[in-house]
Amino acid sequence: MYHAMDTEAGLVVAALSGGVDSATAAALLVEQGHRVVGMTMRLYDARGTAASSGGRCCGPRDVEDARAVCAHLGIPFYVIDLAPEFAAAVVDDFVEAYLAGETPNPCVKCNQHIKFSPLLERARAIGADILVTGHYAKIVDADGDWQLRRGADAGKDQSYFLFSMPAAELPAVRFPLGGMTKDEVRAHAVRLGLPNAVKPESQEICFVPDGDYAGFVSAQALKRGRAMPTAGSIVGPDGAVLGQHQGAHNFTIGQHRGLGNLTTKEKLYVTSVDPVRAEVRVGPKASAERTTMAIRDLRWLSAPRASLTATVQVRHRGTPIPASVTIDGTTAHVILAEPTVAAPGQAAVIYDADRVLAGGWLV
Repeated sequence: MYHAMDTEAGLVVAALSGGVDSATAAALLVEQGHRVVGMTMRLYDARGTAASSGGRCCGPRDVEDARAVCAHLGIPFYVIDLAPEFAAAVVDDFVEAYLAGETPNPCVKCNQHIKFSPLLERARAIGADILVTGHYAKIVDADGDWQLRRGADAGKDQSYFLFSMPAAELPAVRFPLGGMTKDEVRAHAVRLGLPNAVKPESQEICFVPDGDYAGFVSAQALKRGRAMPTAGSIVGPDGAVLGQHQGAHNFTIGQHRGLGNLTTKEKLYVTSVDPVRAEVRVGPKASAERTTMAIRDLRWLSAPRASLTATVQVRHRGTPIPASVTIDGTTAHVILAEPTVAAPGQAAVIYDADRVLAGGWLV
């Protein structure tokens, strides 16, 4: 269900990715009578890649789609060049994490460094009070206690990716689609005649549109003069060599497909990745799971506390697991009620029911 935004808001900036969700959010505000300005981010140079011809979040084609939406709505449109910031905060982090044997989440880093503070700074520069995006999540004002909550559509909920947004900026951000399903959003887009109403969704990381993460990391390592990931052994739980690989950056903990031609028919999972030794260890699924973990660089979207009982989610599609959590500075020590696969570098988010309390990155 779409809930109208408060009518006291003055000028509103709609962050447009080029996709149907952000376009619909902007269109609904225009329909409601708000003064809306569209802004989109130019994040990377995709010339000569699949991203230049297909729809990818904030890619070149998407900038033009966002421009077409603003022309259709009759609102001003600005393009903000954040390519240097994006490269430093998101792309570099992605590459370095994979080279270190971790499993990064670039969307979380983008929300932390790119999508909110820089856009809000520019929004305020033109006199806007509110930044609106097309995220499937809710921001709730509970008597001055601003909260980030899950979206109504469980299949589209994006709160997991949003824990890293600046807590101080919650009062200045709105998610008009938080109470809606994807089908409802599509229906509004068609009803409002948006030029991208039937545009398909992008499922891949925006700067790796072909989905070949390992190939991207290898190319970036070569481009930066870094040592290329080296070939090595895939080793079983007893230390026996079961196969060979072309670089540890091709693997992540919990992976059980794409292990190559191993000398066993047993279904095995990656249990550890050691890029220094170029060694990938595999074993039964239980060996890739854990019930205790540490979350580093903890970021709070609620009042910090020393300990709590909550649920913890370690993957976008992962099931929240009941847990006890104790805090030591910026590190959370977690004991889960049941085991799960969790890889270093992954985002881990702490919830109280549907409210995001805090989050960080797994050690």
